[in-house]
Amino acid sequence: MSDILIGKGDQPVHLLGKYGNRHGLVAGATGTGKSVTLMVMAEGFSRLGVPVVMADVKGDIAGLAMPGTMNDRIAQRVQQIGIEGYANEASPVVFWDLYGKLGHPLRTTVSEVGPTLMSRMLELNDTQSGVMDIAFKLADDHGLLLLDLDDLRALLNFTTENKAEVSKQYGLVSPQSVAAIQRALLRLEQDGGKQFFGEPALQLADLMRQDMSGRGVVNLIAADQLILRPRLYSSFLLWLLSELFETLPEVGDLEVPKLVFFFDEAHLLFDDCPPALRQRVEQVVRLIRSKGVGVYFCSQNPDDVPDEVLGQLGNRVQHALRAFTPRDQKAVRAAAETFVQNPKVDVARAIGELGVGEALVSMLMAKAVPMPVERAIICPPRCRMGTISDEERALVRSRSPVGGKYDTPVNRESAFEMLAKRAEQAAAEEAPASAPGAAKAPAEAPRSKFDEFLWGTKRRQGAVEAAAKSATRTVANGIGRQILRGLLGGLLGGKR
Repeated sequence: MSDILIGKGDQPVHLLGKYGNRHGLVAGATGTGKSVTLMVMAEGFSRLGVPVVMADVKGDIAGLAMPGTMNDRIAQRVQQIGIEGYANEASPVVFWDLYGKLGHPLRTTVSEVGPTLMSRMLELNDTQSGVMDIAFKLADDHGLLLLDLDDLRALLNFTTENKAEVSKQYGLVSPQSVAAIQRALLRLEQDGGKQFFGEPALQLADLMRQDMSGRGVVNLIAADQLILRPRLYSSFLLWLLSELFETLPEVGDLEVPKLVFFFDEAHLLFDDCPPALRQRVEQVVRLIRSKGVGVYFCSQNPDDVPDEVLGQLGNRVQHALRAFTPRDQKAVRAAAETFVQNPKVDVARAIGELGVGEALVSMLMAKAVPMPVERAIICPPRCRMGTISDEERALVRSRSPVGGKYDTPVNRESAFEMLAKRAEQAAAEEAPASAPGAAKAPAEAPRSKFDEFLWGTKRRQGAVEAAAKSATRTVANGIGRQILRGLLGGLLGGKR
């Protein structure tokens, strides 16, 4: 059967594979068993052949890569729930890391991220974000590839040096705003963001793999350091979700999803979130279902997720909440009101009484109707419940099918090199003309440095386009870039 056994209350509770793309929520206080529930769901989807993408915030989710160890407590729970064919086993795991330390490097290009999401990562204000828009437009118009942070810095420097001409054609650019952006880029680089931008860029097909036995690969993104930069963390996951939305075709409802995406510490996405962003996220969560992607949010309190998004989450697992503060009491009431009532369960009372490994569960049944809430004992995962050693991680990485593709960075010619080469050519052309006795060139209208740059760029446009077309992950294609940026701008764009 295409379902996942989550636990058992008065009856077994299953997550039906055909409704895995209807999204879900795993909530509960720290230490109540959310990580174990995530493991159960991830390895369940993997056994159905569904690839999984999830962040490993504390390092304990990495236990999916190793088989668990049977003990009396697990054996008792297996018998209590009635799990058939239970055996300790590992899931096929690929480790990823933005910083390239605990997994394969995760990279994308500056151009693919786009000005709106880049501004969010850098925590720019509206004026500085406008300058970023101008810089990207300048690069688009004149075939400059923005692959890494060096490219963006070089373009910003050029914009400052020619601010009068740039301001005349694209809008006002102030050196103060550019300087603020440069400082923000420096902070991002010091926090390790430099490794995120460059090539080879991530190809989404490598997140949607199955192993030789047909099990879906679990892609674990190391986030123990990334979580210290909440904006970078949430922006990265939002970019990844947007890439999936933009790239995948419409497929409707399938027997099982094409991919399941877990968004841990979901409150970081919505902290200080403007209403326009919440509306756009709600739209994407709703629409990405038809692409065969399930999105599961994980957070401590259900009210960490806005109502507009919460209403789209059909599969719910609520672990214990401790009502020690007024906010906790409000969260308990909110959680109780979101479940389909079961006369046998006092939801508000049960939320405070749940033990570790227990949860209130409601999954979608036939015809996508939510089942009445069940107080259930959660299944034990088949993998290890805990961290893995450095040696074990290295062993898993050595067997990865994508290590040879991403572990070695590539630095091809882009904006940084092109602007440097143009500057050298301009200096070489000026030197003979200024020498004593040099023949005077035919009279022509004087050009500014900016005009000379544009003239030189247009003369080489054919070569630039040829180089761009030969790259598998080029960002020089204006149409594709504008489509993606349009999506990201819609997700994150406010009024400039």
